[in-house]
Amino acid sequence: MRIGELAEHAGCDVQTVRFYEREGLLEDPARDESGYRRYDERHAAKLAFVRHCRSLDLPLPEVRQLLDFAARPSQSCAQVNDLLDGHIVLVKQRLAALKTLEKQLLALRRSCDGDTSHPCAILESFMEVDR
Repeated sequence: MRIGELAEHAGCDVQTVRFYEREGLLEDPARDESGYRRYDERHAAKLAFVRHCRSLDLPLPEVRQLLDFAARPSQSCAQVNDLLDGHIVLVKQRLAALKTLEKQLLALRRSCDGDTSHPCAILESFMEVDR
């Protein structure tokens, strides 16, 4: 299949496929006699793997590690668990930070009474300099 077909099959655009090729996450495809790249099911499977990892917000270095682990599955289960455990810790940290952000935004929102006869309390708070 050509790059457009591979991208459509994976639900992404051609630039995504090219990006993953440049990053070394997809191996270079063979070329036909006209010079067009020809992808096969191995490329489709690896692209699906990478996209699934990215949908879980795994960064590219971790995706590379997972691809390496997938190449030697009999040795990798504990390493995969360790990698995911580390990612879970980061996700929990981000969730806590987002919860803090939500509280700050809600407090700001409560400071606005909607009365336009005086300056907006939210905008006023943005202009305050912390000292």
